[in-house]
Amino acid sequence: MGLYSYFRVSKPAAEKVPAGDVDATYKHLRNSTFWGVTVAYSIFYVCRLAMSVVKKPLIDDGIFTAGELGIIGSAFLIVYAFGKFFNGIICDYCNIKRFMAAGLGISAVLNLLMGILGLVQPAVSLAGGVVLLVLFTVLWGANGWAQSMGAPPGVISLSRWFSLKQRGTYYSIFSATPYLGKTVSFIMIGFIVSWLGWQYGFILASLAGFAGFVVILSFVKDTPESQGLPSIQEVTGDKLSKTDKMPIKELQKYVFKNPGIWVIALSSAFVYITQYAISDWGILYLEEGKGFSDIQAPQIISFSEAFGIAGTLLAGWISDRLFKGGRIIPVILSGILCLVALSLFLFTGGSYLMNIVYVSLFSLAIGIVFCIVAGLMALDIVPRKATGTALGIVGIFSYIAAGIQSIVSGFLIQGGSKGGSYDFTATALFWVGACLLSFLLPVLAWKRMQKKVIE
Repeated sequence: MGLYSYFRVSKPAAEKVPAGDVDATYKHLRNSTFWGVTVAYSIFYVCRLAMSVVKKPLIDDGIFTAGELGIIGSAFLIVYAFGKFFNGIICDYCNIKRFMAAGLGISAVLNLLMGILGLVQPAVSLAGGVVLLVLFTVLWGANGWAQSMGAPPGVISLSRWFSLKQRGTYYSIFSATPYLGKTVSFIMIGFIVSWLGWQYGFILASLAGFAGFVVILSFVKDTPESQGLPSIQEVTGDKLSKTDKMPIKELQKYVFKNPGIWVIALSSAFVYITQYAISDWGILYLEEGKGFSDIQAPQIISFSEAFGIAGTLLAGWISDRLFKGGRIIPVILSGILCLVALSLFLFTGGSYLMNIVYVSLFSLAIGIVFCIVAGLMALDIVPRKATGTALGIVGIFSYIAAGIQSIVSGFLIQGGSKGGSYDFTATALFWVGACLLSFLLPVLAWKRMQKKVIE
C-alpha cells in the first residue's frame, strides 16, 4: 500500500449499520472521535513546549544565547507555518486518524532525539557550538512539520462528525486543548527539568507523545460513512447547500478568493505574536525581569494557561448564546481586557499572587480572542468541505508571525541585556502593539468579511 492510498480519506464501508442502531452508534463514535482528537491535540502541545521550559537552563549552562534560542524557536514556527498551510490543504482529502497519528508519532521521536542529544551534548560541543546549534535547529524545525499535522485533522473531524449548530460549542472545547497541554507542560516538564535536568524535559514530552499516538489509533474514526453510517447531513438533518455538492478543489479556490480569510489570517498573526510571546518568553521574563525563581516562574505561567482554557471554552458560549452568534462585541471586550492585563504584567512589579492574576486575566481574554478570530470567524465564512484550507491559510500567517516574534523578541532581549541585567522595555512594547492590532483589525473589517463569494 502506497502513502497516497494509506492516507487518503476512507471509503464508505460495505456493511451498513442497521437503521435502528444508527443514532446510538453515531453518538458513540462521534464522542469517541471528538475526545480522541481533543486529548491527542493537547498532547501535541506537550511535545512542542519542552523548549520553552528549558530556555533558562540552556542559557545558564552557556549552551545557547537568547538570540540563538530565538533562531531555534523560529525554525520550529516557520516550518510549522508552511506545514500548517500545506497540511491543511492536503488534509481535506485525508484519513484524519492516520494523518494525526503519524504527526504525533514523529513528534514524539524527535523529542526523544532532542533529549538524547542533550545527554551526549558535552561530546557534541567539543566539535564546536555551531554544530550543536545546527542540530537543535534542524530537529526542532522538523518537529514543527510534525506538529503541523495535528490541528487540521482535529478541526476537519468537527466538520465530518458535527452539525453546523453544534460547531461553535465543540470548536471552543477543542480549541481549549492547547491550554491544557501548556498547563501540563509547564508544571510536569518544569518539575522534571528542575529535578533531573533539561534533557529529561524532552524525554518526558516524547513519552507523552507516544501515549497520544495510542489514543488516536484507539479512539478516532475518519468519517461516519467509513463506519457504515449515513453522512453527517443525513444523521443530523442539516440541509445540503450548494457548496456541499461542489468538488473540494473548487471550494478551495473559493477560499483563496475570499478577502475575508486574508483579514482573519492577518489578525490571527497578531494574536499569535502576543500569545507565543508569553508562552515562549514569559518564564524567562519572570525570572530575569521580575526576579522570580525557576520554580515560581513556571508556576505563574501554568496558572495563566489554566485560565486560557476557561477563556476558550467561554468563547463559543458567549458568542453563540449571549450575543446570538455575534462575533464583534466579545472580540472588543476581550481584546481590551487582554491589552490591559498584558500591560499590567509587563509594566508593573507585583507579588507572586498579583502576577498570577495579571497573566491569568491575559490568558482568559486572549483565549476568547484566539477562539473567535483565529477559529470561528474563519469557519463562519468558508464552506464545510474546505475548512482545512481555511485553517492552512490562517495557520501560515499565524505561525510565520510567531516565528518572527521568536527571532525579534530573542534579539531584543539579548540587545537589552547589559552586565548580567535585562531590559525588556523594547520587547514589551513590541508585544503590546501586537496585542492591540490583534483585535482592532477584525473589528474594523468584519462587515466586509461577511460578504459571501458563493451564495
